[in-house]
Amino acid sequence: MHKKVISIRLIALLVIGLDAPVFGQQAQVGVAGQAQPTSSAAEYLELIDEQVVDYSTVSNFGGPTSVGAQVKADAESKHNPFRFNGLSRSLQPYYGFKDELKKQHGFSFGGDYNLLYQAANKSPGEDHAAGGVFRLYGSWQLTGGDSSDSGSLVFKIENRHKLSTDIAPQQLGPETGYAGLTAITYSDAGNMLSNLYWQQSFNNNQIAFVAGIVDSTDYVAVYGLVNPWTDFSNLAFSTDPTIPAPNQGGGVAIKGMLTENFYLLGGLADANGDPTETGDSLDSFFNDHEFFKHLEFGWISSFDNRFKDNIHLTLWQSDERKELQIAEGHGVSFSFNKLISDRWLPFLRAGYSNGDGGAFLERSLSAGFGYFPAKRSDTFGVGVNWGKPAETPSVSDPDSQYTAEIFYRFQLFQHMTITPDIQYLKNPGLSTEKTTIWVAGLRARLVF
Repeated sequence: MHKKVISIRLIALLVIGLDAPVFGQQAQVGVAGQAQPTSSAAEYLELIDEQVVDYSTVSNFGGPTSVGAQVKADAESKHNPFRFNGLSRSLQPYYGFKDELKKQHGFSFGGDYNLLYQAANKSPGEDHAAGGVFRLYGSWQLTGGDSSDSGSLVFKIENRHKLSTDIAPQQLGPETGYAGLTAITYSDAGNMLSNLYWQQSFNNNQIAFVAGIVDSTDYVAVYGLVNPWTDFSNLAFSTDPTIPAPNQGGGVAIKGMLTENFYLLGGLADANGDPTETGDSLDSFFNDHEFFKHLEFGWISSFDNRFKDNIHLTLWQSDERKELQIAEGHGVSFSFNKLISDRWLPFLRAGYSNGDGGAFLERSLSAGFGYFPAKRSDTFGVGVNWGKPAETPSVSDPDSQYTAEIFYRFQLFQHMTITPDIQYLKNPGLSTEKTTIWVAGLRARLVF
Protein backbone atom coordinates (compact mmCIF):
# COMPACT_ATOMS: atom_id res chain seq x y z
CA MET A 1 0.00 0.00 0.00
CA HIS A 2 1.18 3.51 -0.74
CA LYS A 3 3.07 5.17 2.11
CA LYS A 4 0.90 8.29 1.99
CA VAL A 5 -2.31 6.23 2.36
CA ILE A 6 -0.83 4.37 5.33
CA SER A 7 0.11 7.68 6.98
CA ILE A 8 -3.41 9.13 6.51
CA ARG A 9 -5.05 6.01 7.92
CA LEU A 10 -2.69 6.01 10.90
CA ILE A 11 -3.60 9.63 11.71
CA ALA A 12 -7.30 8.86 11.35
CA LEU A 13 -7.05 5.86 13.67
CA LEU A 14 -5.32 7.84 16.41
CA VAL A 15 -7.65 10.83 16.14
CA ILE A 16 -10.94 8.92 16.10
CA GLY A 17 -10.25 6.69 19.14
CA LEU A 18 -13.32 4.90 20.53
CA ASP A 19 -15.39 7.91 21.71
CA ALA A 20 -16.09 11.43 20.51
CA PRO A 21 -13.68 13.95 22.03
CA VAL A 22 -14.47 16.28 24.89
CA PHE A 23 -13.44 19.77 23.77
CA GLY A 24 -13.14 22.88 25.91
CA GLN A 25 -15.58 21.76 28.60
CA GLN A 26 -16.02 24.24 31.44
CA ALA A 27 -15.60 23.26 35.07
CA GLN A 28 -18.78 22.85 37.14
CA VAL A 29 -19.25 24.59 40.49
CA GLY A 30 -19.54 22.29 43.49
CA VAL A 31 -21.66 22.83 46.61
CA ALA A 32 -18.72 24.48 48.35
CA GLY A 33 -18.46 27.05 45.57
CA GLN A 34 -15.18 25.58 44.28
CA ALA A 35 -14.64 24.72 40.64
CA GLN A 36 -14.90 21.00 40.02
CA PRO A 37 -13.98 19.14 36.83
CA THR A 38 -16.80 17.66 34.78
CA SER A 39 -17.19 13.91 34.99
CA SER A 40 -15.75 13.51 31.48
CA ALA A 41 -12.76 15.70 32.26
CA ALA A 42 -12.14 13.95 35.58
CA GLU A 43 -12.34 10.57 33.87
CA TYR A 44 -9.90 11.72 31.20
CA LEU A 45 -7.37 13.00 33.75
CA GLU A 46 -7.61 9.72 35.67
CA LEU A 47 -7.07 7.73 32.48
CA ILE A 48 -4.03 9.86 31.54
CA ASP A 49 -2.51 9.44 35.00
CA GLU A 50 -2.93 5.68 34.73
CA GLN A 51 -1.43 5.36 31.25
CA VAL A 52 1.66 7.60 31.70
CA VAL A 53 4.74 5.59 32.68
CA ASP A 54 7.20 7.04 35.21
CA TYR A 55 10.52 7.51 33.41
CA SER A 56 12.05 9.86 35.97
CA THR A 57 14.81 7.36 36.75
CA VAL A 58 15.84 6.87 33.11
CA SER A 59 19.25 8.50 32.73
CA ASN A 60 20.32 10.31 29.59
CA PHE A 61 23.64 11.68 28.40
CA GLY A 62 22.68 14.25 25.81
CA GLY A 63 20.22 17.02 25.10
CA PRO A 64 16.50 17.07 24.22
CA THR A 65 16.99 14.87 21.14
CA SER A 66 18.71 12.03 23.03
CA VAL A 67 16.79 8.81 23.63
CA GLY A 68 16.49 9.25 27.40
CA ALA A 69 15.26 12.84 27.16
CA GLN A 70 12.78 12.01 24.38
CA VAL A 71 11.33 9.04 26.28
CA LYS A 72 10.84 11.21 29.38
CA ALA A 73 9.27 14.08 27.45
CA ASP A 74 6.84 11.78 25.61
CA ALA A 75 5.68 10.20 28.88
CA GLU A 76 4.78 13.45 30.64
CA SER A 77 1.07 14.22 31.07
CA LYS A 78 0.05 16.83 28.50
CA HIS A 79 -2.37 19.75 28.77
CA ASN A 80 -4.44 19.85 25.59
CA PRO A 81 -7.87 20.88 24.26
CA PHE A 82 -9.00 17.47 22.96
CA ARG A 83 -9.76 14.58 25.28
CA PHE A 84 -10.22 11.19 23.68
CA ASN A 85 -11.43 9.05 26.56
CA GLY A 86 -11.90 6.00 24.36
CA LEU A 87 -8.38 6.20 22.98
CA SER A 88 -6.90 6.70 26.45
CA ARG A 89 -8.90 3.76 27.79
CA SER A 90 -7.88 1.48 24.93
CA LEU A 91 -4.20 2.29 25.46
CA GLN A 92 -4.13 1.43 29.17
CA PRO A 93 -3.02 -2.21 28.60
CA TYR A 94 -0.21 -1.00 26.35
CA TYR A 95 1.08 1.49 28.91
CA GLY A 96 0.68 -1.09 31.66
CA PHE A 97 2.89 -3.41 29.61
CA LYS A 98 5.51 -0.65 29.21
CA ASP A 99 5.40 0.06 32.94
CA GLU A 100 5.95 -3.59 33.82
CA LEU A 101 8.86 -3.87 31.38
CA LYS A 102 10.51 -0.91 33.03
CA LYS A 103 9.86 -2.07 36.61
CA GLN A 104 10.73 -5.71 36.12
CA HIS A 105 13.50 -5.57 33.53
CA GLY A 106 14.74 -1.97 33.32
CA PHE A 107 13.63 -1.79 29.67
CA SER A 108 12.17 1.58 28.60
CA PHE A 109 11.03 2.36 25.08
CA GLY A 110 8.95 4.72 22.98
CA GLY A 111 8.28 5.52 19.38
CA ASP A 112 6.76 8.04 17.02
CA TYR A 113 5.73 8.68 13.45
CA ASN A 114 6.54 12.12 12.04
CA LEU A 115 5.15 13.79 8.92
CA LEU A 116 6.30 17.01 7.25
CA TYR A 117 5.15 18.89 4.16
CA GLN A 118 7.00 21.99 2.94
CA ALA A 119 6.39 24.26 -0.05
CA ALA A 120 8.53 27.14 -1.37
CA ASN A 121 6.98 30.03 -3.29
CA LYS A 122 9.89 29.99 -5.78
CA SER A 123 12.77 27.71 -6.61
CA PRO A 124 15.09 26.99 -9.55
CA GLY A 125 14.54 23.32 -8.73
CA GLU A 126 11.81 21.47 -6.84
CA ASP A 127 9.50 23.71 -4.83
CA HIS A 128 7.63 21.26 -2.57
CA ALA A 129 8.49 18.16 -0.58
CA ALA A 130 6.87 15.73 1.83
CA GLY A 131 8.36 13.05 4.03
CA GLY A 132 7.78 10.73 6.94
CA VAL A 133 9.97 9.24 9.65
CA PHE A 134 9.13 6.24 11.81
CA ARG A 135 11.29 5.84 14.91
CA LEU A 136 11.55 3.23 17.68
CA TYR A 137 13.90 4.05 20.55
CA GLY A 138 14.68 2.99 24.09
CA SER A 139 17.21 1.92 26.69
CA TRP A 140 17.82 -1.26 28.66
CA GLN A 141 19.39 -0.68 32.06
CA LEU A 142 21.59 -3.69 32.73
CA THR A 143 23.70 -2.55 35.70
CA GLY A 144 23.20 -0.34 38.73
CA GLY A 145 19.67 -1.28 39.78
CA ASP A 146 17.91 1.75 41.32
CA SER A 147 21.14 3.66 41.73
CA SER A 148 22.03 6.65 39.56
CA ASP A 149 25.37 4.96 38.77
CA SER A 150 23.88 2.75 36.10
CA GLY A 151 24.82 1.26 32.77
CA SER A 152 22.36 1.03 29.87
CA LEU A 153 22.24 -0.17 26.29
CA VAL A 154 20.60 2.59 24.23
CA PHE A 155 19.08 2.02 20.78
CA LYS A 156 17.19 3.85 18.06
CA ILE A 157 16.05 2.51 14.69
CA GLU A 158 14.39 4.65 12.00
CA ASN A 159 12.87 4.61 8.57
CA ARG A 160 13.01 7.91 6.69
CA HIS A 161 11.11 8.24 3.41
CA LYS A 162 9.59 10.77 1.02
CA LEU A 163 5.83 10.86 0.45
CA SER A 164 4.38 11.43 -3.06
CA THR A 165 6.95 14.08 -3.99
CA ASP A 166 10.14 13.89 -6.04
CA ILE A 167 12.31 14.92 -3.09
CA ALA A 168 12.25 14.63 0.69
CA PRO A 169 12.06 17.86 2.76
CA GLN A 170 15.77 17.67 3.67
CA GLN A 171 16.59 18.35 0.00
CA LEU A 172 14.30 21.36 -0.41
CA GLY A 173 16.77 23.95 0.92
CA PRO A 174 19.55 23.11 -1.56
CA GLU A 175 16.94 22.89 -4.36
CA THR A 176 16.06 26.54 -3.75
CA GLY A 177 19.74 27.55 -3.63
CA TYR A 178 19.70 28.00 0.13
CA ALA A 179 22.94 27.30 2.03
CA GLY A 180 21.41 25.18 4.74
CA LEU A 181 18.50 22.89 5.43
CA THR A 182 14.87 23.91 5.84
CA ALA A 183 14.24 20.47 7.36
CA ILE A 184 17.05 18.60 9.07
CA THR A 185 15.88 15.06 9.67
CA TYR A 186 13.29 14.37 6.95
CA SER A 187 15.42 12.61 4.35
CA ASP A 188 14.85 9.64 2.06
CA ALA A 189 17.57 7.49 3.66
CA GLY A 190 15.38 4.43 4.27
CA ASN A 191 16.17 2.11 7.16
CA MET A 192 18.72 3.37 9.69
CA LEU A 193 20.38 2.23 12.89
CA SER A 194 21.06 5.65 14.37
CA ASN A 195 21.85 4.67 17.99
CA LEU A 196 23.33 1.56 19.52
CA TYR A 197 25.66 2.52 22.34
CA TRP A 198 26.54 1.84 25.95
CA GLN A 199 25.83 4.65 28.40
CA GLN A 200 27.48 4.59 31.81
CA SER A 201 27.18 6.95 34.79
CA PHE A 202 29.45 7.26 37.82
CA ASN A 203 29.56 9.17 41.11
CA ASN A 204 25.86 10.06 41.27
CA ASN A 205 25.75 11.14 37.60
CA GLN A 206 28.71 13.49 38.01
CA ILE A 207 30.59 11.60 35.29
CA ALA A 208 29.08 9.78 32.31
CA PHE A 209 30.19 8.42 28.95
CA VAL A 210 28.73 6.90 25.79
CA ALA A 211 30.45 4.56 23.34
CA GLY A 212 29.12 2.82 20.24
CA ILE A 213 26.97 4.04 17.35
CA VAL A 214 26.16 7.60 18.39
CA ASP A 215 24.57 10.76 17.02
CA SER A 216 26.86 13.61 18.03
CA THR A 217 24.05 16.17 17.54
CA ASP A 218 22.41 14.62 20.62
CA TYR A 219 25.02 16.28 22.83
CA VAL A 220 27.19 18.73 20.84
CA ALA A 221 26.20 22.42 21.18
CA VAL A 222 22.64 21.65 22.32
CA TYR A 223 20.16 24.04 23.91
CA GLY A 224 16.50 24.10 24.96
CA LEU A 225 14.95 24.41 21.46
CA VAL A 226 17.32 22.15 19.55
CA ASN A 227 14.88 19.29 18.89
CA PRO A 228 13.92 19.24 15.16
CA TRP A 229 11.02 16.85 15.86
CA THR A 230 9.27 19.28 18.20
CA ASP A 231 10.85 22.75 17.83
CA PHE A 232 12.51 24.64 14.94
CA SER A 233 12.87 22.87 11.58
CA ASN A 234 15.68 24.97 10.07
CA LEU A 235 19.32 24.01 10.66
CA ALA A 236 20.11 27.65 11.52
CA PHE A 237 18.34 27.15 14.87
CA SER A 238 19.48 23.61 15.55
CA THR A 239 22.98 22.29 16.33
CA ASP A 240 24.81 25.10 14.48
CA PRO A 241 25.17 25.63 10.70
CA THR A 242 28.91 26.33 11.13
CA ILE A 243 29.49 22.86 12.66
CA PRO A 244 29.82 19.98 10.15
CA ALA A 245 28.35 17.42 12.54
CA PRO A 246 28.67 13.95 10.95
CA ASN A 247 25.93 11.44 10.32
CA GLN A 248 25.34 8.79 12.95
CA GLY A 249 28.22 6.34 13.32
CA GLY A 250 30.93 5.09 15.64
CA GLY A 251 31.90 7.45 18.42
CA VAL A 252 32.65 8.05 22.07
CA ALA A 253 32.05 11.01 24.39
CA ILE A 254 32.51 11.74 28.09
CA LYS A 255 30.93 14.42 30.26
CA GLY A 256 31.92 15.48 33.76
CA MET A 257 30.52 17.99 36.23
CA LEU A 258 33.46 20.12 37.41
CA THR A 259 31.27 21.77 40.06
CA GLU A 260 27.54 21.86 40.73
CA ASN A 261 27.10 24.28 37.81
CA PHE A 262 30.07 23.88 35.43
CA TYR A 263 30.65 20.94 33.11
CA LEU A 264 33.15 19.71 30.52
CA LEU A 265 32.16 17.54 27.55
CA GLY A 266 34.45 16.03 24.94
CA GLY A 267 34.57 13.26 22.40
CA LEU A 268 35.06 12.11 18.84
CA ALA A 269 32.91 10.54 16.16
CA ASP A 270 33.46 9.03 12.72
CA ALA A 271 33.38 11.89 10.21
CA ASN A 272 32.15 9.38 7.57
CA GLY A 273 29.35 7.84 9.64
CA ASP A 274 26.58 6.12 7.66
CA PRO A 275 23.59 4.81 9.67
CA THR A 276 22.20 3.01 6.60
CA GLU A 277 25.35 0.84 6.32
CA THR A 278 26.27 0.02 9.91
CA GLY A 279 29.00 -2.50 9.06
CA ASP A 280 30.78 -0.15 6.66
CA SER A 281 30.39 2.70 9.12
CA LEU A 282 32.06 0.79 11.95
CA ASP A 283 34.80 -0.34 9.59
CA SER A 284 35.37 3.32 8.67
CA PHE A 285 35.66 4.29 12.35
CA PHE A 286 38.35 1.72 13.12
CA ASN A 287 40.29 1.84 9.85
CA ASP A 288 39.97 5.25 8.17
CA HIS A 289 40.62 7.35 11.29
CA GLU A 290 38.87 10.45 9.92
CA PHE A 291 37.21 11.94 12.97
CA PHE A 292 35.02 14.80 14.09
CA LYS A 293 36.31 15.99 17.49
CA HIS A 294 34.64 18.32 19.97
CA LEU A 295 35.25 19.89 23.36
CA GLU A 296 32.64 21.91 25.25
CA PHE A 297 32.82 23.95 28.46
CA GLY A 298 29.53 25.13 29.91
CA TRP A 299 27.41 26.39 32.78
CA ILE A 300 23.96 25.15 33.89
CA SER A 301 21.75 26.48 36.67
CA SER A 302 20.93 22.93 37.82
CA PHE A 303 21.10 19.40 36.46
CA ASP A 304 17.30 19.20 36.07
CA ASN A 305 17.23 22.46 34.09
CA ARG A 306 20.42 21.84 32.11
CA PHE A 307 18.77 22.29 28.68
CA LYS A 308 16.90 25.54 29.35
CA ASP A 309 19.45 27.30 31.59
CA ASN A 310 22.66 26.78 29.65
CA ILE A 311 25.67 28.80 28.52
CA HIS A 312 28.47 27.00 26.68
CA LEU A 313 31.45 27.34 24.35
CA THR A 314 32.15 24.50 21.90
CA LEU A 315 35.40 23.89 20.03
CA TRP A 316 35.44 21.44 17.14
CA GLN A 317 37.81 20.03 14.53
CA SER A 318 37.09 17.73 11.59
CA ASP A 319 39.82 15.69 9.88
CA GLU A 320 40.41 15.78 6.16
CA ARG A 321 38.06 13.35 4.42
CA LYS A 322 40.18 12.09 1.55
CA GLU A 323 37.67 10.03 -0.41
CA LEU A 324 35.10 12.85 -0.40
CA GLN A 325 37.80 15.50 -1.00
CA ILE A 326 36.69 17.58 1.98
CA ALA A 327 39.48 19.55 3.67
CA GLU A 328 40.22 19.69 7.37
CA GLY A 329 38.00 22.12 9.24
CA HIS A 330 37.80 23.72 12.65
CA GLY A 331 35.76 26.32 14.47
CA VAL A 332 34.05 27.52 17.62
CA SER A 333 30.43 27.93 18.69
CA PHE A 334 28.82 29.89 21.53
CA SER A 335 25.32 29.44 22.95
CA PHE A 336 23.22 31.17 25.61
CA ASN A 337 19.66 30.40 26.67
CA LYS A 338 17.88 31.19 29.92
CA LEU A 339 14.38 30.22 31.08
CA ILE A 340 12.46 33.22 32.44
CA SER A 341 9.34 32.83 34.61
CA ASP A 342 8.87 29.27 33.28
CA ARG A 343 7.35 30.83 30.14
CA TRP A 344 10.05 32.54 28.07
CA LEU A 345 13.23 31.00 26.68
CA PRO A 346 15.36 33.63 24.87
CA PHE A 347 18.49 32.38 23.10
CA LEU A 348 21.59 33.79 21.41
CA ARG A 349 23.93 31.56 19.41
CA ALA A 350 27.01 32.34 17.33
CA GLY A 351 29.41 30.22 15.32
CA TYR A 352 32.65 30.48 13.34
CA SER A 353 34.39 28.01 11.05
CA ASN A 354 37.46 28.31 8.83
CA GLY A 355 35.28 27.63 5.77
CA ASP A 356 36.35 24.01 5.35
CA GLY A 357 35.16 20.73 6.83
CA GLY A 358 31.84 20.66 5.01
CA ALA A 359 29.82 23.18 7.07
CA PHE A 360 27.17 25.27 5.29
CA LEU A 361 28.22 28.57 6.88
CA GLU A 362 31.53 30.21 7.84
CA ARG A 363 29.85 32.68 10.22
CA SER A 364 26.49 32.49 11.93
CA LEU A 365 24.55 34.57 14.45
CA SER A 366 21.12 33.47 15.65
CA ALA A 367 18.71 34.96 18.17
CA GLY A 368 15.13 34.31 19.16
CA PHE A 369 12.90 32.92 21.83
CA GLY A 370 10.52 30.17 22.75
CA TYR A 371 7.28 30.79 24.63
CA PHE A 372 5.37 28.17 26.63
CA PRO A 373 1.73 29.21 27.24
CA ALA A 374 0.26 28.68 30.71
CA LYS A 375 -1.94 25.61 31.18
CA ARG A 376 -0.95 24.26 27.77
CA SER A 377 1.77 21.96 26.48
CA ASP A 378 2.21 24.09 23.35
CA THR A 379 5.35 25.92 22.21
CA PHE A 380 5.67 29.13 20.18
CA GLY A 381 9.08 29.87 18.65
CA VAL A 382 10.67 32.73 16.72
CA GLY A 383 14.23 32.80 15.38
CA VAL A 384 16.32 35.04 13.09
CA ASN A 385 19.75 34.25 11.66
CA TRP A 386 22.51 36.04 9.78
CA GLY A 387 24.99 33.82 8.04
CA LYS A 388 28.06 34.04 5.81
CA PRO A 389 27.94 30.98 3.53
CA ALA A 390 31.06 28.97 2.77
CA GLU A 391 32.45 29.32 -0.75
CA THR A 392 31.43 26.79 -3.39
CA PRO A 393 32.72 26.09 -6.92
CA SER A 394 29.74 28.01 -8.35
CA VAL A 395 29.74 30.90 -5.83
CA SER A 396 33.23 32.12 -4.89
CA ASP A 397 32.26 35.07 -2.66
CA PRO A 398 28.65 34.62 -1.49
CA ASP A 399 26.73 37.50 0.05
CA SER A 400 25.29 37.38 3.53
CA GLN A 401 22.31 35.08 3.86
CA TYR A 402 19.36 35.80 6.17
CA THR A 403 16.93 33.32 7.68
CA ALA A 404 13.87 33.66 9.89
CA GLU A 405 11.47 31.04 11.21
CA ILE A 406 8.29 31.10 13.24
CA PHE A 407 6.35 28.05 14.45
CA TYR A 408 3.59 27.07 16.85
CA ARG A 409 3.35 23.52 18.15
CA PHE A 410 -0.20 22.56 19.13
CA GLN A 411 -0.56 19.68 21.60
CA LEU A 412 -3.87 18.35 20.26
CA PHE A 413 -4.03 15.47 22.71
CA GLN A 414 -1.69 13.26 24.72
CA HIS A 415 -0.36 11.46 21.67
CA MET A 416 -0.36 14.03 18.85
CA THR A 417 1.07 17.44 17.98
CA ILE A 418 0.57 19.63 14.90
CA THR A 419 3.13 22.33 14.03
CA PRO A 420 2.55 24.96 11.33
CA ASP A 421 5.77 26.71 10.35
CA ILE A 422 6.86 29.65 8.17
CA GLN A 423 10.46 30.27 7.03
CA TYR A 424 11.92 33.36 5.33
CA LEU A 425 15.10 32.91 3.26
CA LYS A 426 16.86 35.97 1.82
CA ASN A 427 19.87 35.87 -0.55
CA PRO A 428 20.27 32.06 -0.76
CA GLY A 429 24.00 31.37 -0.46
CA LEU A 430 24.18 28.64 -3.12
CA SER A 431 22.71 30.94 -5.75
CA THR A 432 24.10 33.99 -7.55
CA GLU A 433 20.59 35.48 -7.67
CA LYS A 434 19.56 37.83 -4.87
CA THR A 435 16.03 36.84 -4.02
CA THR A 436 13.61 36.16 -1.20
CA ILE A 437 11.98 32.77 -0.68
CA TRP A 438 9.13 31.82 1.65
CA VAL A 439 8.78 28.23 2.82
CA ALA A 440 5.53 27.10 4.46
CA GLY A 441 5.48 23.86 6.39
CA LEU A 442 3.10 21.64 8.34
CA ARG A 443 4.42 18.96 10.69
CA ALA A 444 2.61 16.22 12.61
CA ARG A 445 3.97 13.93 15.31
CA LEU A 446 2.22 10.82 16.63
CA VAL A 447 3.67 9.27 19.80
CA PHE A 448 3.21 5.77 21.13
